[in-house]
Amino acid sequence: MMCLHAPEIAAGAKPGQFLHVRCADSTDPLLRRPISIHRVRRDEGLLFMFYRVAGRGTSLLTAKREGEEIDVLGPLGNGFELPSPGERVAVVGGGIGAAPLFFLVDEIMAEIHKRGADLTDEQDTARQALDFYLGAATGSLLPSLNSFLVRGVRVHMATDDGSVGYHGTVTGLLQQHLDEQTHIDRIYACGPAPMLRAIDELAIRRGIRGQLSLEERMGCGVGACLSCACKIKNFSGDGFTYKHACSDGPVFNIGEVWYGH
Repeated sequence: MMCLHAPEIAAGAKPGQFLHVRCADSTDPLLRRPISIHRVRRDEGLLFMFYRVAGRGTSLLTAKREGEEIDVLGPLGNGFELPSPGERVAVVGGGIGAAPLFFLVDEIMAEIHKRGADLTDEQDTARQALDFYLGAATGSLLPSLNSFLVRGVRVHMATDDGSVGYHGTVTGLLQQHLDEQTHIDRIYACGPAPMLRAIDELAIRRGIRGQLSLEERMGCGVGACLSCACKIKNFSGDGFTYKHACSDGPVFNIGEVWYGH
């Protein structure tokens, strides 16, 4: 976790957008690293990045000390669209893909509380229909959820090894709840491609709207280098076309991404 003081970026950031971070003062590594915006405190001008140390770039970033300056571009990309009033929402995160969804949950809950200011407790409870599904290989890889325990968010956890919560994939847990007649109007998800594909297929079968945030390698972050090209369904013909995850996404509508089926 890293906290940045960047008032202008914090003021304009939307859930699902990302930062393009220069990890060193030299050209090694040459490319910036795309890191999703984990949470925002606009009144303090603060941004939070939650990432996994997975190579030289993120290792150098983690070595930064309080007070150092970091070269950051952002906010970049297209973010999530917030749900309509009264919709019941499922937010699904897999592994480190859960990082940008915390910002989304914060914004949805802020809107719910704003709309519910003049409602009765019973009406307010009915409006606070947000289920947060989190999956990981094992319990130690699940993020901390303390800040959501008293905010009306229902948290459901799944681990592949069964160490915490449901024993299996997070998509399996979501499927089980839907089979038990849990009503969902809209799904948001971010995580590995197999998880996103499973959610995409599940949502299409059940007629549920929503959006998926893709995890793609990015070079420039602004759509110029083509390294993050992803396949999108060609609705005017057969097959697929290409869009850039960095500039056209990383958020796309359910049913829009081509998974080869």
